[in-house]
Amino acid sequence: MLLGDGDGFVKCLCGERHWGLHGAAGLLLSDPRRGVLLQHRAGWTHHGDSWALPGGAVRSDESPAQAATRETEEETAVPAASVRVLSARAEDHGTWRYTTVLATVRDTVRPRVANAESTALDWVHPDDVPGYPLHRNFAAAWPELREQLDRELVLVVDSANVVGARPDGWWRDRAAATERLRDRLGALTCVGVRAGDVGLRHDGDWLWWPRVVLVVEGRAKATDATERVEVVSADDDGDSAIVRTVKELRGLRPRDHVVVATADRQLRREVEAEGVTVVGPSALWSLLDACG
Repeated sequence: MLLGDGDGFVKCLCGERHWGLHGAAGLLLSDPRRGVLLQHRAGWTHHGDSWALPGGAVRSDESPAQAATRETEEETAVPAASVRVLSARAEDHGTWRYTTVLATVRDTVRPRVANAESTALDWVHPDDVPGYPLHRNFAAAWPELREQLDRELVLVVDSANVVGARPDGWWRDRAAATERLRDRLGALTCVGVRAGDVGLRHDGDWLWWPRVVLVVEGRAKATDATERVEVVSADDDGDSAIVRTVKELRGLRPRDHVVVATADRQLRREVEAEGVTVVGPSALWSLLDACG
């Protein structure tokens, strides 16, 4: 077999051999109508004749999420463009890391066995997953993975409050400052945010690719949405629009993680009553600065 970038075994500190010189990644792909996509590994593969996730070695020039979607396309013919990445969980052994990337389908996909690494593919209802002869590491991780299955992180941003928290001359042109914030928020949807950095400490070291909702008011009401950032224009005051937005989100998808970025104390009390998490503008600006 011709080895590619990243292919090869690592002798891990845990005493086992793991595939992937730069680590490995797998894709936990879900479809609300069909369940999760499992792969029956060919007998000749590492831990063969077990059911697990499509995936493989991470290349030196790609992220685990890129590796997971690329490997899935190579093994199942599911195009990377048809997959929306939601979150990721890494198991770090120090000398080797395996990342499970959770994603959902953007449109109808028709998986098929596309190479010799698998013998079958199956859409499996989450309740039925433990009944399959699973790869032992996937079996151990499944309870935590299922808890986050199909959940999104929705970041609702109080634009007036966040813009006003940084004295960069925003008072001269509030609309332009809001557009700058919108564009910087778009970067978070590409690089992701750590759970702890947005107050989701009970979810450990998970990485989330957020859906961003920017609530605007006053002179910034003309701010347009972009491909990466949704915009809610307040008909009255921004705080009321944020509370309505939070209630709508909680009503439509109650399992999602909703985080509101604001320093307004009254607004904080109102949205926390809806069961959401609140982070201050300084924490959000720190995330944006880290994105560059």
